Amino acid sequence: MNIKTEIYLGDAREILKQIKDNTVDLIFTSPPYADSRKKTYGGIHPDKYNDWFLPIVDELYRVLKLKGTFILNIKERVHKSERHTYVLEMILELRKRGWLWTEEFIWHKKNSYPGKWPNRFRDSWERLLQFNKQKNFNMYQESVMIPVGEWAKSRLKKLSSTDKIRDNSKNGSGFGKNISNWIKRDLVYPNNVIYSATECNNKNHSAAFPDSLPEWFIKLFTKKGDLVLDPFMGSGTTLFVSKRLGRNSKGIDILPDFYNMVKTQLEETESNIFESNNYYEKTGTH
Repeated sequence: MNIKTEIYLGDAREILKQIKDNTVDLIFTSPPYADSRKKTYGGIHPDKYNDWFLPIVDELYRVLKLKGTFILNIKERVHKSERHTYVLEMILELRKRGWLWTEEFIWHKKNSYPGKWPNRFRDSWERLLQFNKQKNFNMYQESVMIPVGEWAKSRLKKLSSTDKIRDNSKNGSGFGKNISNWIKRDLVYPNNVIYSATECNNKNHSAAFPDSLPEWFIKLFTKKGDLVLDPFMGSGTTLFVSKRLGRNSKGIDILPDFYNMVKTQLEETESNIFESNNYYEKTGTH
């Protein structure tokens, strides 16, 4: 299979316009957070963040396939001693624009530094928001199953009569489970909390996420040969993981240093890489 990795230098708001409608299977990205990385990305104030970001999201909606998924890694900003609501406001705006807010995953940073401020403690988690165009989307749940764990040895040893049927929840939610379904199973489905350590020093980027983070979502929402897009590629983690997993990918960054770093690393791995300008000049296509 001929896997392609394409990278683009420029503003995502403009570069995304060059990508065809309904061609991307998964968007996995972490844009610069509000009021952060002022020297590199400008440090957008939380009051103005959505004015900057929502036009980009409109382009992401256009390029995403009908059964595709958009995963947004984003974090609230504490402003004037309270949590700013820009992330919540963003979710509401995306819903108005036709997105379905399908799920929310939590990235628990296992190696986060301890610390406190006068009125709060340090965060050790970040949001990963899932958005889709429709309720029916591609999802390959078996690809992220995990070992059943030690709990099964005692819990499945002696089953009650209600454990052997779909016993409805006692809280009235209507949801129930048949515990006996897990007997002799080696693998089970995970929950929506992802435990993974942060990585920065070895990636020459102040806010790089670990390979395991995009890997989990790429496996869950794509198959080999699908196309993954990261419009804020930074150190290129999403692209390198996509290539290793046999997925095509496109990455965009406005900073020449990150673009050149990713370009060099891709060339070193003999990736089939197309620089945006040369690619379009030679082919006349997007």
